[in-house]
Amino acid sequence: MSKSTKPRNPDHVRRTNRPSPDNEVIQERLKSLLTPAVFGQLAYYRSLGLRDRILGLPVMVAAVLMILWRQVPSVCELAKLLGREDCLWTDRIKVSQQALSKRFLNFPAEIFQRVLLDLLPKLRERFAVRRRPLPASVVCALKHFPRVFTVDGSSLEALFRKLDALKDAPSGTLAGKICTVIDLVSRLPEYLWFTPEAQAHDTTFIDRILEFAQANTLWIFDRGFYDFTFFDKLIDKGVHWITRTKSNAVFSVERVLLKTAEVRDRIILLGGVNPCSHPLRLIEVRFGKTWYRYLTSVLDPALLPASVVADLYRRRWRIEEAFLIVKRLLNLSYLWTGSENGVLLQVWSTWLFFAVLVDLGDAVAEELMLPFDRISLEMVFRSLYYFIQAYNKGEATDPVKYMAAPENRDLGVVKRLRKKPGQDPTEMLKL
Repeated sequence: MSKSTKPRNPDHVRRTNRPSPDNEVIQERLKSLLTPAVFGQLAYYRSLGLRDRILGLPVMVAAVLMILWRQVPSVCELAKLLGREDCLWTDRIKVSQQALSKRFLNFPAEIFQRVLLDLLPKLRERFAVRRRPLPASVVCALKHFPRVFTVDGSSLEALFRKLDALKDAPSGTLAGKICTVIDLVSRLPEYLWFTPEAQAHDTTFIDRILEFAQANTLWIFDRGFYDFTFFDKLIDKGVHWITRTKSNAVFSVERVLLKTAEVRDRIILLGGVNPCSHPLRLIEVRFGKTWYRYLTSVLDPALLPASVVADLYRRRWRIEEAFLIVKRLLNLSYLWTGSENGVLLQVWSTWLFFAVLVDLGDAVAEELMLPFDRISLEMVFRSLYYFIQAYNKGEATDPVKYMAAPENRDLGVVKRLRKKPGQDPTEMLKL
């Protein structure tokens, strides 16, 4: 294939855009959310032996957040911007591109991790007091499980060999793999782990999940975490879960709970020679002409009916949407540096900004009194540009009210309901 016709990865195309314009309302929203969490890390920052300097903790967090929300295309462009504009809690500063690049390589990534973990309780509180409808399956699950999580792994994109730190790396070397835990109800990130082994299987993170998972929580797994020993250990800890079963799964039926033309619900023993130690519940639900099979450790259908289990698993897609947003919309696919610390810095900071974006999207959902699932986080982010233009013309003062206004429905913040083949139109009203 010739050079002119060779497919190009769109994530690796050189950015030519310029930073989006600043806005004092958005800056104030970021400052009110993040200032306590950022400055609360100063003592820890100093405990690491890091001295106060121009590119210290407050400036670095402000600079990284500016990269994300204003879509700054390069470190060179960031240096220009910092020298000309105040940024959140920092005044404008003159700093070279070389100094910034070096700082991204060695600034402790764990600082951004700690800022995110400090911010999450505040965001959970804001989510809890909002009054927008929740999906029926989620309401049912929350009656018995205080937290519902989903988790998945995702490989980071290929590193750029043009970086000096990677000039000797083989072409196509991937940056590693992350495993992220998402709260299925609030859609906030809860925790993430990283391995430099980009091809690592999801089961690599099983021990970390077991350490993190708390009794009486409910977890949704895809088949990447299908492991009998893992299932047993979770149940022994008092942790419940839902997953999809494999088509070739071997099991024996202990008891039939329900059998209709649309649903089969049974208690089974899973496995042949080395079965799971605990009985499980196998739920089969027919959609159209296809049967879908789910496994769960919740044996009592009064706690989670078969339809609820199926719907909760369907909502596992929210973590795929989260990966799509952080990797494509927030440019986690376009890595700033080549060091492992630099990659982790970008990973944690991107999920930090994602959490702030989730909070904004949930506020829009409350304003519209719609389920959060009906709100497109991508279009919430993209609509900030139109809010800034309206603000500059004196036509808007609040991004939430602006996005929720009837005259702005064309922004696409509210997802369209699409009827699936064979779906009863009345069922769309329940989504």
